[in-house]
Order: sequence, then structure tokens, then C-alpha cells
Amino acid sequence: MTPLRFEQLHQHEWDELTSLLAAMRGRKQQTGLLSAEGTSAERVTTLYRKICEHLALARERAYPTYLITRLETLTAEAHQTIYYQRVFGLGALRRMIMEDFPRAARRDLRYVALAAAVFAIPTIVLGVLVYHSPELILSMMSPERAADFDQMYSPTARAVGRVRTADTDWIMFGFYIRNNIGVAFQCFAGGLFAGVGSLLALAYNGADGGAVAGYLTQRGMASTFYSFVATHAAFELTAIVFAGAAGIKIGHALLAPGRRSRTAALMAATDESAIIIYGVIVMLLIAAAIEAFWSSAGWLPPAVKYSVAAVCWTSVIGYLVIQGHRAR
Repeated sequence: MTPLRFEQLHQHEWDELTSLLAAMRGRKQQTGLLSAEGTSAERVTTLYRKICEHLALARERAYPTYLITRLETLTAEAHQTIYYQRVFGLGALRRMIMEDFPRAARRDLRYVALAAAVFAIPTIVLGVLVYHSPELILSMMSPERAADFDQMYSPTARAVGRVRTADTDWIMFGFYIRNNIGVAFQCFAGGLFAGVGSLLALAYNGADGGAVAGYLTQRGMASTFYSFVATHAAFELTAIVFAGAAGIKIGHALLAPGRRSRTAALMAATDESAIIIYGVIVMLLIAAAIEAFWSSAGWLPPAVKYSVAAVCWTSVIGYLVIQGHRAR
């Protein structure tokens, strides 16, 4: 298709988006806010997505600079208009949770699958090795840390999984948030090292968790340990895998930018991964709350915890597979 024919075919959509953006900016000047509701806002969002596709095609086909520049300017203005005020608020949070995050997870399925494999394989391997040779735990951690795990998951522990320095569930809630977000950040930020950092972070954390599981299983604490981790793991482990997937995507953009410059490819991958990171943060907050106030409750029978865990895992998987399929 020639550039002229391409322009003639889509000109009406470009003009329509330009007019709608001008109207929305006018309302902003009058009210100080951009309405995220209404037919016009939905139409702007639809046109914005279409014209992003037009821009990608124009770049791929090496159309004239003036045409690419026009589309870049139009999509940049649309992005700013749509998201300037919609980044915040309950409406934006609801949209992110109910639509954007599960869609983004499915869009990046190949990165998610790779991250899951890199995390799961060391978990299983180290779990089996340490179970059969418990002394290998000392190659993963210090004797003091191994002793701490004995104390934390003892069947006689008043609060399962609580570290020695924490007196209340609220302190543990803060501890879990800091620890989980730290792990997720490592998995994500490692993508800047051509994705290798993300792969190593995923593999290390998987191996560490597997070693702990194998050690405690061999020590006869399987019931206490697995009933503790089963419920919040649905959110925590899924979030860590997603953080790693976002990092791998950034690394891939750096290694294989395609027709774009590495800077442009990195910016595009980072922008697309942002919604994944928002979702990761929400999942980690949920995981920390469950871990602090539910998983640690020693008075709850393991059967109850496993039943709730099954509901959580089913809900998370169903949410990621089904949610957000509404027509745009």
C-alpha cells in the first residue's frame, strides 16, 4: 500500500481523534478535570489504539517522515489527554484490575511462561536435592538462618512463619511487604542487564524457596510449612513471576530492538510493562495481608488453609485467563 493510499484510508479517523482531543482539552480547561466517562472518552481510547497500530505499520513500511511524525504527535497527545488525569483515582484502579492487567498478562504470555519455567525448575530441583541430602541447605544459607526456619515452622510455634524480631502480625505485614516488593524489584530491574539479571533473580529465588521446602519437609515440618505458604503463594509467586516476565521483556527489547533504536524499544517495552508492575504491586499487597493475618494463624487446621488456598489459586488463574475479554 502506498503512503498516499494509507493516508486516504485512515484520514477520517485521524481527523476524528484530533477533534475529540480538542474537545476534551476544552472541557479540562473549564472544569480542571478530564472526564474518564462518556461516549467521547471511550471513542478516544478506541481511536488511540487504532492509530497506535497505524503508527507501527507506518514505521514498519518506512513511510515518509512527515507521515510518521504526524502519527507520533497525534498518539502522544492522545496518550497525554487520556492518562493525565486517569492515572489516579478509583476508576483507573478498577480499570487496571478488571481489564488492563489480565490483558497485559495474556499479551506477554511468552515472557510469563519463560519466567515461570526459570523460577519453577530450580525450585523443584533444589527441593528434591535438599530433601535427599539435607546438608546441602548450608550451601544456600547460613546455619543461623536454617535454625530460624526450624523455629518459624515448628508445630509448636505460636504464630507460624514469624521471625524472632516481630511481636505482632502488623509488624510481619510490613516485613512481608518490604521483602516481597524487594524480590519483585530485583526480578524486574534485572531486565536492564539484557534480561540476564531477571533470569538470575528468578532462578535464585526459586532455588532458595525450593531448598527451604526440601529442608523443612525432610525435618518433618511439611504440614506446618505447606499449609502456611499455600494460600498467599497464589498471589506472591504469581506476582514474582510477572515481575520477572516484565524484566525479561525489557531485556529482550534491548537485545532485539527490531527496526527501532534501542532507546525507543526500551521505552516502548517499559511503557507496556508498567501495567504489569502495577498489578504485581496489588498482588503483593494482597499476599502480604494473607501471609500476616491468615497464613500465620497456628490455630487454623491445615485442611481449612488448603481449602482456602484452592479457592485462591482457582480465582487467580481464572482471573488471568478470563477477565478483561470484554470487547474494547
